[in-house]
This record gives sequence, C-alpha cells and structure tokens, in this order.
Amino acid sequence: MNIKPLFDKVVVEAVSTEEKTKSGFILPSAAQEKPQTCKVVAVGPGGMMDGKEVVMQVKVGDKVLCAKYAGSDFKVDGKEFTIIKQSDILAIVED
Repeated sequence: MNIKPLFDKVVVEAVSTEEKTKSGFILPSAAQEKPQTCKVVAVGPGGMMDGKEVVMQVKVGDKVLCAKYAGSDFKVDGKEFTIIKQSDILAIVED
C-alpha cells in the first residue's frame, strides 16, 4: 500500500532508538517516550495554505527531528507511521 499525503503533510516512520538506560536497564516499549527522530517516507506537494505558498523543505529518505507529540499515528500493512505537518519538523539530521 502506498501513502500519499496531501498539502503540507509528511509521513514519517520512527527510527528505532536504544531500548536500554545508561545504567543498563532494558525499558519495555510502554515505558519509552515517543521517538523524535524519524525517517521521511512520503511528502505532500505543498501549495497554497491559508493564502501563503508552502514549499516543501524535506524529501523522502531524510532523517528528521519532530516535535515530541506532533501528528497522528497510523498502522498501514502492519507498520506504524505518523502523519505530521511540515512545520512540526524541527530539523533535518545530516550524517
């Protein structure tokens, strides 16, 4: 299944993070915070939003930092995704 976001929306997938604390304790998934580092899976076309031109700054494959509680979570074909506004992306991570 293909996800095609509309307007200034971006589909992201959480990048797995370390599941241990610094002291070596393993955290169950329920105790972990929502990941803020994500990989861009799909990008909307941008366009006119509220009378202003929105140009998309991210592209598929970018690794980004997202606002902590931004977006809506969805499961598609057994995989978890989050759809957020481009303005909820705080930075692009360059390796």
